[in-house]
Amino acid sequence: MRRVAIASLVSSPEEVAELRRLLRAGGVAAVPTETFYALAADPVNAGAVERIFRIKGRDDGSPLPVLFANRRDLEGLGVTADPRTLATYFAVWPAPLTVVLPIRAPIAASRGAATLAVRLPASGPLRELLLAVGPLTGTSANRSGAPPLSDPDTLEAQFRSEIDVLVDGGPTPGGLPSTLVDATREPPVVLRPGAHAWPAR
Repeated sequence: MRRVAIASLVSSPEEVAELRRLLRAGGVAAVPTETFYALAADPVNAGAVERIFRIKGRDDGSPLPVLFANRRDLEGLGVTADPRTLATYFAVWPAPLTVVLPIRAPIAASRGAATLAVRLPASGPLRELLLAVGPLTGTSANRSGAPPLSDPDTLEAQFRSEIDVLVDGGPTPGGLPSTLVDATREPPVVLRPGAHAWPAR
């Protein structure tokens, strides 16, 4: 496992290009979010998605959330939500708010479903990284049944032989996970309360 500071990574075109190549080839990285570290892979690469479940030690068929940086990313992922629905969430994002939206066709991260949980993260450095390499899966970095990890040293000790790159952003805030909202229903339904109050007030 290679460990690189996120500031050094995003400021180096060579580092960014190398990470992009690694991810497109099925690599898995750990990245710092506004809550915990996440296991990040190309969301359309089936082999990479399967690797994440092997790392976590479970595979119940559940989809993986995807982190993105701008509206064009959603188009590339096949999101088909109408503009008014998207406007509701872009008025809140960036935030620890993950939203389930319809997609044209299943992708690896959606595990056969025609919906996808997406988040524009509140972490500025992570958004810079996503702008450089594209959308990434954002499931919490932890073994199945264990708490998510916020400390990069602990993460390295537990996963050094299983992930390719640790993108080091120092300790993350921890706390609650992102709030999960299903926007395919009307009105939207909170599937998991979390770090962002919903509905917004």
